[in-house]
Amino acid sequence: MVKELRNAKEFVFADQILRSATSIGANVAEAGAGQSKKDFIHKMAIASKEARETRYWLRLLNESKLVLIDFSDYLEEIDQIIKILTKIVKTSQQQFKT
Repeated sequence: MVKELRNAKEFVFADQILRSATSIGANVAEAGAGQSKKDFIHKMAIASKEARETRYWLRLLNESKLVLIDFSDYLEEIDQIIKILTKIVKTSQQQFKT
């Protein structure tokens, strides 16, 4: 998708999506090596925020019709990622409190 966006000269969108989407995985990886439960929760919360930002860019592109790409699969996938990350953060926060 990023290649297609760049081919369509939509460099800002391509860069924003690439940055926020790759940040999700980077923060999840960092969370796995967290020094504490609090650090784990913090990194997973950042991953969740980055996923929401990615969804924002995908929605904007989808609604703008600047490129002829079907974003429905990407939007469905990012919604699932957001749900998973939100559940992980909430469950971890509840366990941390007890």
